[in-house]
Amino acid sequence: MTPLDRIAPAFVAMAHSIVWASVATVDADSKPRSRILHPIWEWDGTDLFGWIATVPSPVKRAHLAVHPEVSVSYWTTTHDTCSAECLVEWYTDDETRQAVWQRFATAPAPVGYDPAIIPMWEDGPTSEQFAVLRLAPYRLRVMPGTVMTAGAGEVQQWHRT
Repeated sequence: MTPLDRIAPAFVAMAHSIVWASVATVDADSKPRSRILHPIWEWDGTDLFGWIATVPSPVKRAHLAVHPEVSVSYWTTTHDTCSAECLVEWYTDDETRQAVWQRFATAPAPVGYDPAIIPMWEDGPTSEQFAVLRLAPYRLRVMPGTVMTAGAGEVQQWHRT
């Protein structure tokens, strides 16, 4: 198992270079549903957290109410892949929504963007169509594409004990 202080920076670097992730939730009947989302990750040297700005749709709300976990998977054409399995928590308070809005608005490209470009969020971070998911990973995996394509590199894996 790779220590968190080694895998977390590698995970963030790869995730932020790929940007878009397939994120899966599970409904009350244990059926999965995937969607493409744009997480931003923070590693402070001790803890890793992800943030997703999203519309609080009835489907997402229902799924996360019964199974407050997501699987987040990134892939790029070089076959670099990384994934995180996470506990999830909704945030709808103005302070958190404004902070996450700014986090996206001020982050460097390609992960940073102006959330106001989303038509449903034109009213800003306090719009009822803007909510935040906080991701707390309990399992991570990072695999450079060279592991598969050239037999070189290292697959890193971590899980909370």
